[in-house]
Amino acid sequence: MSETSDYQATFDMIDVDHDGLITADELKNLMVALGADVSDEMAVLAVQVIDTDGDGRVSLPELAEYLSTNSPQQPQQP
Repeated sequence: MSETSDYQATFDMIDVDHDGLITADELKNLMVALGADVSDEMAVLAVQVIDTDGDGRVSLPELAEYLSTNSPQQPQQP
């Protein structure tokens, strides 16, 4: 299990209405702002992949768990 605090800033950047949950629309808006060509359907599918409780939205613990298991690992500095 990941530390959710490690992902709080990322979560807050996506959760623009600050309700504690990320919707497909919020995710799409971020991706479009970053220059990605994202359809509504793609955003919904992305949320479905991350959403482990099936409520159609992404919570901070869900995002943290997804990112901690699906992000490339940085090599440890000696």
